[in-house]
Amino acid sequence: MDELSTTTPVLEIAVGTLILIIVIFVHGAGIRVINRRFSRSWIHMTRSTPHWRPNLLLAVTIASLATLHFAETLIWAIPISARGLIPSMRDSYYFVLENYTTLGEGTIRLPDQWRLLGPVIAISGLFTFGWTGSVLVSIMTEFGRLDRERAKGLDDGASSEDSGNRNSS
Repeated sequence: MDELSTTTPVLEIAVGTLILIIVIFVHGAGIRVINRRFSRSWIHMTRSTPHWRPNLLLAVTIASLATLHFAETLIWAIPISARGLIPSMRDSYYFVLENYTTLGEGTIRLPDQWRLLGPVIAISGLFTFGWTGSVLVSIMTEFGRLDRERAKGLDDGASSEDSGNRNSS
Protein backbone atom coordinates (compact mmCIF):
# COMPACT_ATOMS: atom_id res chain seq x y z
CA MET A 1 0.00 0.00 0.00
CA ASP A 2 1.52 3.35 -0.96
CA GLU A 3 1.58 6.53 1.08
CA LEU A 4 -1.19 8.17 -0.98
CA SER A 5 -3.82 5.51 -0.28
CA THR A 6 -4.14 6.70 3.29
CA THR A 7 -3.85 10.40 3.76
CA THR A 8 -4.41 13.22 6.19
CA PRO A 9 -6.50 16.32 5.60
CA VAL A 10 -3.29 18.39 5.52
CA LEU A 11 -1.93 16.30 2.63
CA GLU A 12 -5.27 16.50 0.79
CA ILE A 13 -5.34 20.27 1.09
CA ALA A 14 -1.63 20.63 0.25
CA VAL A 15 -1.97 18.53 -2.92
CA GLY A 16 -5.18 20.35 -3.84
CA THR A 17 -3.60 23.76 -3.24
CA LEU A 18 -0.59 22.87 -5.39
CA ILE A 19 -2.84 21.86 -8.29
CA LEU A 20 -5.04 24.93 -7.68
CA ILE A 21 -1.95 27.18 -8.00
CA ILE A 22 -0.97 25.46 -11.24
CA VAL A 23 -4.51 25.89 -12.60
CA ILE A 24 -4.58 29.59 -11.64
CA PHE A 25 -1.16 30.12 -13.27
CA VAL A 26 -2.33 28.40 -16.47
CA HIS A 27 -5.51 30.47 -16.41
CA GLY A 28 -3.56 33.71 -16.03
CA ALA A 29 -1.23 32.83 -18.89
CA GLY A 30 -4.16 31.75 -21.07
CA ILE A 31 -6.17 34.89 -20.29
CA ARG A 32 -3.20 37.07 -21.23
CA VAL A 33 -2.83 35.31 -24.59
CA ILE A 34 -6.57 35.50 -25.31
CA ASN A 35 -6.77 39.14 -24.22
CA ARG A 36 -3.73 40.09 -26.31
CA ARG A 37 -5.23 38.39 -29.38
CA PHE A 38 -8.57 40.14 -28.79
CA SER A 39 -6.87 43.55 -28.38
CA ARG A 40 -4.83 43.13 -31.56
CA SER A 41 -7.99 42.37 -33.52
CA TRP A 42 -10.15 44.97 -31.76
CA ILE A 43 -7.94 47.94 -32.72
CA HIS A 44 -9.06 47.42 -36.32
CA MET A 45 -12.76 47.81 -35.44
CA THR A 46 -14.31 51.11 -36.50
CA ARG A 47 -17.79 52.50 -36.98
CA SER A 48 -17.70 51.24 -40.55
CA THR A 49 -16.59 47.69 -39.67
CA PRO A 50 -19.29 45.21 -40.72
CA HIS A 51 -21.31 44.01 -37.71
CA TRP A 52 -20.37 40.37 -38.26
CA ARG A 53 -16.63 41.01 -37.66
CA PRO A 54 -16.81 42.05 -33.99
CA ASN A 55 -19.41 39.33 -33.40
CA LEU A 56 -17.10 36.72 -34.92
CA LEU A 57 -14.25 38.03 -32.76
CA LEU A 58 -16.48 37.67 -29.69
CA ALA A 59 -17.39 34.09 -30.67
CA VAL A 60 -13.73 33.15 -31.17
CA THR A 61 -12.83 34.76 -27.84
CA ILE A 62 -15.58 32.89 -25.98
CA ALA A 63 -14.55 29.61 -27.64
CA SER A 64 -10.96 30.28 -26.57
CA LEU A 65 -12.05 30.94 -22.98
CA ALA A 66 -14.11 27.74 -22.92
CA THR A 67 -11.17 25.76 -24.32
CA LEU A 68 -8.98 27.22 -21.58
CA HIS A 69 -11.42 26.02 -18.92
CA PHE A 70 -11.57 22.54 -20.45
CA ALA A 71 -7.75 22.39 -20.41
CA GLU A 72 -7.69 23.49 -16.78
CA THR A 73 -10.09 20.77 -15.77
CA LEU A 74 -7.79 18.25 -17.45
CA ILE A 75 -5.02 19.48 -15.14
CA TRP A 76 -7.19 18.22 -12.27
CA ALA A 77 -8.49 15.06 -13.95
CA ILE A 78 -5.17 13.61 -15.09
CA PRO A 79 -3.58 13.15 -11.63
CA ILE A 80 -6.88 11.94 -10.15
CA SER A 81 -7.12 9.25 -12.82
CA ALA A 82 -3.38 8.48 -12.89
CA ARG A 83 -3.33 7.86 -9.11
CA GLY A 84 -6.36 5.59 -9.46
CA LEU A 85 -8.52 7.74 -7.19
CA ILE A 86 -11.17 7.44 -9.90
CA PRO A 87 -10.22 4.60 -12.25
CA SER A 88 -11.34 5.83 -15.66
CA MET A 89 -10.16 9.09 -17.19
CA ARG A 90 -13.68 9.76 -18.45
CA ASP A 91 -15.16 9.41 -14.96
CA SER A 92 -12.32 11.43 -13.48
CA TYR A 93 -12.94 14.25 -15.96
CA TYR A 94 -16.68 14.11 -15.29
CA PHE A 95 -16.06 14.32 -11.53
CA VAL A 96 -13.75 17.32 -11.98
CA LEU A 97 -16.23 19.10 -14.26
CA GLU A 98 -19.01 18.59 -11.71
CA ASN A 99 -16.92 20.12 -8.95
CA TYR A 100 -15.18 22.82 -11.02
CA THR A 101 -18.54 24.19 -12.12
CA THR A 102 -19.85 23.74 -8.55
CA LEU A 103 -22.65 21.54 -9.90
CA GLY A 104 -21.54 18.80 -7.53
CA GLU A 105 -24.23 16.20 -8.21
CA GLY A 106 -22.03 13.57 -6.63
CA THR A 107 -22.75 10.62 -8.94
CA ILE A 108 -19.00 9.85 -8.96
CA ARG A 109 -17.03 10.21 -5.76
CA LEU A 110 -13.44 10.25 -4.62
CA PRO A 111 -12.33 7.78 -1.97
CA ASP A 112 -13.13 9.12 1.51
CA GLN A 113 -9.48 9.85 2.29
CA TRP A 114 -9.32 12.24 -0.74
CA ARG A 115 -12.78 13.80 -0.60
CA LEU A 116 -11.44 17.26 0.35
CA LEU A 117 -10.12 17.61 -3.22
CA GLY A 118 -13.69 18.18 -4.46
CA PRO A 119 -14.13 21.50 -2.64
CA VAL A 120 -10.61 22.63 -3.65
CA ILE A 121 -11.52 21.90 -7.28
CA ALA A 122 -14.66 24.00 -6.77
CA ILE A 123 -12.55 26.86 -5.36
CA SER A 124 -10.35 26.79 -8.47
CA GLY A 125 -13.46 26.90 -10.66
CA LEU A 126 -14.86 29.86 -8.73
CA PHE A 127 -11.57 31.75 -9.11
CA THR A 128 -11.18 31.04 -12.81
CA PHE A 129 -14.82 31.60 -13.75
CA GLY A 130 -14.79 34.88 -11.82
CA TRP A 131 -11.67 35.95 -13.70
CA THR A 132 -13.20 34.92 -17.02
CA GLY A 133 -16.36 36.85 -16.14
CA SER A 134 -14.33 40.01 -15.53
CA VAL A 135 -12.63 39.59 -18.91
CA LEU A 136 -16.02 39.24 -20.62
CA VAL A 137 -17.28 42.39 -18.86
CA SER A 138 -14.24 44.25 -20.19
CA ILE A 139 -14.84 42.92 -23.70
CA MET A 140 -18.52 43.84 -23.62
CA THR A 141 -17.53 47.34 -22.48
CA GLU A 142 -15.57 47.65 -25.72
CA PHE A 143 -18.65 46.49 -27.65
CA GLY A 144 -20.69 49.17 -25.88
CA ARG A 145 -18.19 51.84 -26.93
CA LEU A 146 -18.33 50.65 -30.53
CA ASP A 147 -22.13 50.64 -30.47
CA ARG A 148 -22.16 54.20 -29.08
CA GLU A 149 -19.74 55.35 -31.80
CA ARG A 150 -21.94 53.76 -34.44
CA ALA A 151 -25.07 55.36 -32.97
CA LYS A 152 -23.31 58.72 -32.84
CA GLY A 153 -22.33 58.30 -36.49
CA LEU A 154 -25.94 57.59 -37.41
CA ASP A 155 -27.09 60.63 -35.43
CA ASP A 156 -24.47 62.81 -37.12
CA GLY A 157 -25.61 61.58 -40.52
CA ALA A 158 -29.27 62.21 -39.70
CA SER A 159 -28.47 65.69 -38.34
CA SER A 160 -26.61 66.74 -41.47
CA GLU A 161 -29.41 65.39 -43.69
CA ASP A 162 -32.01 67.28 -41.63
CA SER A 163 -30.05 70.53 -41.82
CA GLY A 164 -29.61 70.04 -45.57
CA ASN A 165 -33.37 69.60 -45.98
CA ARG A 166 -34.07 72.70 -43.91
CA ASN A 167 -31.73 74.82 -46.01
CA SER A 168 -33.39 73.79 -49.26
CA SER A 169 -36.90 74.74 -48.07
